[in-house]
Amino acid sequence: MSSVSVVIPCYRYGHYLEQAVASVLDAQPGMDVRVLIIDDASPDGSGEVAMAIAAANPRVEAVAHATNRGHIATYNEGLLDWADGTYSVLMSADDLLTPGSLRRSVDLLDAHPGVGFAYGYAVRFRDGESLPAPLTESRGWSVWSGRDWLDRRFRLARSGISSPEVVVRTAVQQEVGGYDAGLPHLGDTQMWMRLASRSDVGYVRGVDQAWYRQHADNMSLAYDEVAELRQGRIAFDSILQTLAAEGVDVTRMARLVHRKLAWEALFAATRAYDEGRAAEAPIDGLVEFASECWPSASRMPIFHTLRLRRLLGPRTMAALAPVVPPARGVRFLVESRDRYDTTWEAVEALARPGRQSVRFA
Repeated sequence: MSSVSVVIPCYRYGHYLEQAVASVLDAQPGMDVRVLIIDDASPDGSGEVAMAIAAANPRVEAVAHATNRGHIATYNEGLLDWADGTYSVLMSADDLLTPGSLRRSVDLLDAHPGVGFAYGYAVRFRDGESLPAPLTESRGWSVWSGRDWLDRRFRLARSGISSPEVVVRTAVQQEVGGYDAGLPHLGDTQMWMRLASRSDVGYVRGVDQAWYRQHADNMSLAYDEVAELRQGRIAFDSILQTLAAEGVDVTRMARLVHRKLAWEALFAATRAYDEGRAAEAPIDGLVEFASECWPSASRMPIFHTLRLRRLLGPRTMAALAPVVPPARGVRFLVESRDRYDTTWEAVEALARPGRQSVRFA
């Protein structure tokens, strides 16, 4: 039987741990699962919670760091030094797996030995709210070559993956190595692409594979829009370097992602005017980043959309908001033809009332 090693890093998230561990052990029947909780020197007693959970369950181990090592070092400790299952999962202590999600991913991975990782949909919910009822009946699989999957990620300049919904083949994980300490925010985006550069990619269709908790302490909130875009560029450029070293002509992929990142920066600035945030948004930084990525950014239609808003100013834009088409409509028109990998995935997105649009696109 295939086994799964689940690594749960924790820093000040002890109050979420019992629920997270239960989602791995109690909601995954028929699976050979072991869990490692790594508390990174939390000052709030989270380490003691982790130790108590491990003492009560033989399938759980716990480590408590004496000093804080940072989340990247903690990830790599669990995935590279401890994980020995057929497959591995890295899950934050504040997230949860949906019932049966490991079985659904493992079935795909067992059936396709060339697939390095499998993922599905991650349902986002706000802390304090009830968990949304998950969809748990799979409607089949999609399997792409790693190069085809990478091509779509470069075209859209994002991975479309949260993190807890991914199950990785441990041998492939340990072949590509650990997370990059130079990418503290988007190291996961880089990781999925590194894995795809070595293997095929699988997607479990029609189901919710994890719950991703949104709250005020999410690490992503510590980065402004410019910093996030810069991290994204570093992540994508690092994969370009890897592919180029292997003899792949990456000219087209580089043009795709750099132009799209420039567009994303200009879109973010435009949206700030639409949402009344122009005074606090890093407009100049976003425009500067766009020009760095794509020297012809000033010729893009989205640049002129932004220019009009800057000429009108925030107060005039607020008054005209009811009659000016919002930037999010521009995004829909630009991305609708590229957003879905198959017609099935477009239909699946429309069939998810109350959920975000599908993140894998």
